[in-house]
Amino acid sequence: MKIIRLCAVVAVLAGVVLTAAGPATATGLLPFFTIQSNVAYGIFAAWAAFRGRDTPPALKGAVTLYVAITGLVYHLVLTNQASGFAMAPVERALPEAIGNQLLHTVVPLLAVLDWLLFDERGRFRWRHALYWLAFPLGYLAFALIRGLVVDRYPYPFIDVNALGYDGVSISAVGFAVAFWLLGLCFVAIDRWGGRLRRRRTGDQRPPETTAPDAAGA
Repeated sequence: MKIIRLCAVVAVLAGVVLTAAGPATATGLLPFFTIQSNVAYGIFAAWAAFRGRDTPPALKGAVTLYVAITGLVYHLVLTNQASGFAMAPVERALPEAIGNQLLHTVVPLLAVLDWLLFDERGRFRWRHALYWLAFPLGYLAFALIRGLVVDRYPYPFIDVNALGYDGVSISAVGFAVAFWLLGLCFVAIDRWGGRLRRRRTGDQRPPETTAPDAAGA
């Protein structure tokens, strides 16, 4: 568990540094959801690796979901020519290409594996999937406001210049629903695992009784 989290921290650091070695500067990378979600997970993973006890389940679910979103959107939308939002192929030097894969593939996989393999099950609540939308929606507001100032948007599906506000609104609703459903999948997996654990141990109490610290998380 600790090894996976430390590997994730190293992958985040290396990914940001190697990506910043390309045309984009470190500050130029900050407006991207990829960087924000990876840095958030890296900070959490470093904290969790040395905490020595369980981490707040809702917070763990949030940062894991956000970095998973990063990986899924990159592979299914931004690099998928059939998605309608695929970005033009980018020629990258080897260091930048490695950094790009670390942030979009390696870190998301490590985060999801850490959650699937090592987290105690039965600690998520259905309402968490809704709470977890706060950061993506906040990021959307940030990207749109920033776009008004710099006239640039970090992703094609929120590019007002290309889609207009009506198009961005439709795109945003679609992505929000997809992220909510993905969050519900996280909760469903967690609660299903919790039921299996209780059956093995013979504990018939509901999750709220077996994991009191999670109810208010």
